[in-house]
Amino acid sequence: MKIHEYQGKELFKLAGVTVPKGFSALSKDDAIKAYKKLNSEKAVVKAQIHAGGRGKGGGVKIANNASEALYHIDNIFGMNLITHQTGSQGKLVQRLLIEEASNISRELYAGIVLDRSCSQFVFMVSSEGGVEIEKIAEESPEKIIKEWIKPNGDLSNFQARKLAFALNLSGNQ
Repeated sequence: MKIHEYQGKELFKLAGVTVPKGFSALSKDDAIKAYKKLNSEKAVVKAQIHAGGRGKGGGVKIANNASEALYHIDNIFGMNLITHQTGSQGKLVQRLLIEEASNISRELYAGIVLDRSCSQFVFMVSSEGGVEIEKIAEESPEKIIKEWIKPNGDLSNFQARKLAFALNLSGNQ
């Protein structure tokens, strides 16, 4: 199943996970209204396409003020975003996520995908962050910790602890 970032964040919110305030927009006008609803000068304008590498392709931009937000909205909405996952044909950006900017002290990666070779889900984490996860997988695969989840099964407490320790999490984290 492919979902956009804004949809994933809505699911996280429903599960009680704190996420940055943000609004999806299907037009430039909606995006401008979304920026104003944030009630913050600094924001992030993010293309919503089903592909990784959006930032490297120019589809994620930080705006420090309203004029920068308008500039990024104007340039990203409707662009043909080309990333390593879209190929040379790219994908048309028809939706934006306008989100409050966050002060990031540390980036972590967590992802769950279907491992077709064994018909199980694999939960992967890395303390190296996710922007270059494909590069990390190629050059330093030992930095990606994996736990497989059996069909119709749950992630066990032991597996969750192993993943948390791999990320150097502690206490309530």
